[in-house]
Amino acid sequence: MGATPQFLGSVHPGYCKRRFRRYPRRNDVLGTQVCSTYTPGLAYRPYPFPRALFPVSLTLPFNAIPDMPIPKLVPSQFETYDSAEPPPPFGRELQKYIPLDEDYVNLNPGSWGTLPLPVPFAATRLGYEIERNPDKIYRQAFLPLIYKARESISKLVGAETDEVVFAPNATHALNTVLRAFEWREGDLLIGATTLYGAVANTIRYLSDRSEHLRPEAHLVEYTFPLTHVHILDIFRTKLRTIKELHADRQFTDVPPLSPGYPEDPADKKNKIVAVFDPITAQPGWLMPWQKMVAVCREEGVWSVVDAAHSIGQEPDINVGEAKPDFWVSDCHKWLYAKRGNQYIIKSSIPTSHNYIPQGCSTEQGKCTHFVLQHAWTGTPDHTSYATIPDALAFREWLGGEKAINGYCHQLALDGGKRLAEILGTRLMDQTGNHTLNMSNIQLPLPVETSRGELYEPEMIPEINAYLRDKLLDEWKTYVVHYFHAGAWWCRCSSQVFNELSDFEYLGAALIVVCREIKERFVFRSA
Repeated sequence: MGATPQFLGSVHPGYCKRRFRRYPRRNDVLGTQVCSTYTPGLAYRPYPFPRALFPVSLTLPFNAIPDMPIPKLVPSQFETYDSAEPPPPFGRELQKYIPLDEDYVNLNPGSWGTLPLPVPFAATRLGYEIERNPDKIYRQAFLPLIYKARESISKLVGAETDEVVFAPNATHALNTVLRAFEWREGDLLIGATTLYGAVANTIRYLSDRSEHLRPEAHLVEYTFPLTHVHILDIFRTKLRTIKELHADRQFTDVPPLSPGYPEDPADKKNKIVAVFDPITAQPGWLMPWQKMVAVCREEGVWSVVDAAHSIGQEPDINVGEAKPDFWVSDCHKWLYAKRGNQYIIKSSIPTSHNYIPQGCSTEQGKCTHFVLQHAWTGTPDHTSYATIPDALAFREWLGGEKAINGYCHQLALDGGKRLAEILGTRLMDQTGNHTLNMSNIQLPLPVETSRGELYEPEMIPEINAYLRDKLLDEWKTYVVHYFHAGAWWCRCSSQVFNELSDFEYLGAALIVVCREIKERFVFRSA
């Protein structure tokens, strides 16, 4: 009786020869080996299974499947570089290392990041190594690879290695932190109008849950431009005002470094947790986050810093000196790391195989409970974490953090100024003191002095969609665009592959698109 093939799933054709060569390529006690109509990328092996589940349309000897060797993975010219040779100059010459479409002008690397070719090549190579012997990689080599990546990041941000772990992204990390707090009725969770949408919605969700023990949400409002002095004053005043509104509550669950930290858990009553950004997303504005952390510590408030835009853009980060309670960031936006890596309590999300219940030892060898459980939360693609050293090595070849951020910062200032001149508008940050590598420029669209004067609420998403589609589809470029304080703005992100001419091209595009918007939307509602 012949054997009926069992479907093993879709795999890369290059794996077939290696992965299935252990199965006999001859007649055996099961009879002639067969497979259904061959499709590249699908692999089968003979197995006695009900034939009705796997209808066979064609019978072939197993060794008739085309030979599919493992790719040799030889890097192309720009997927590698000689660290002993000088890099090309920043700007157009560097674009040969960046896998962008030739006709695409990218002034929005701040949203998704843009990888230099050696990084995805390193990730692909590691991916094949994993597939060649998953057990060897995951059981022997995995933790050392992740340790090396954590060590490289910890040096960059001024933290201890065992204070740094990875999560899929900053939103995931923020959720891990906020959902780890043991909330009591009467606790306060403070956000800000500048928070990333998913983070703001996490705060809303935690306060909206049907569970009885949930925090009460509050909001700090910022309308830019603002100086650091004004930001600190608004922040401190809001914290104190909120505490005065709830003077009947005992806010004794304070961070370990705050005055009055209770040693006895029974003395911990209500808590206040504040979430804020070092660099806001819309607008891209540098905040005095270290001083905001200090204010939190003085006021007995837990600080959760959403530093999604910091690594790779903010120079001289030193979380060990600032001492926030929690600090999370994205490595893919500005650091050239593969998407899917980032920073973070009691349990990871999802809860890990390495979770240690309360009351058990929190040390396992050299790794802490905190580190181990975030090291393994299932079997995702870990190449994004493991190739962070490759991203840092490429940055070092380019000249290091100071050289990269020096170029990007100056281009953000010069490009923003040039774009404002072309559009006949203005920069949000007139002094440049609150700009790192993202500049905010007003668009040539009507400005309203009171909410709803010109723009109906439903018009805002419609105009956003129009800007998006026109810029991407007709002009092959993109910047973040947003409505703030009655005006429309764009946020330009500068990278080492950009030049001043990119801002000039964007200016030409925005003049046309904004003229169309005024004809189609604003004049109709004015």
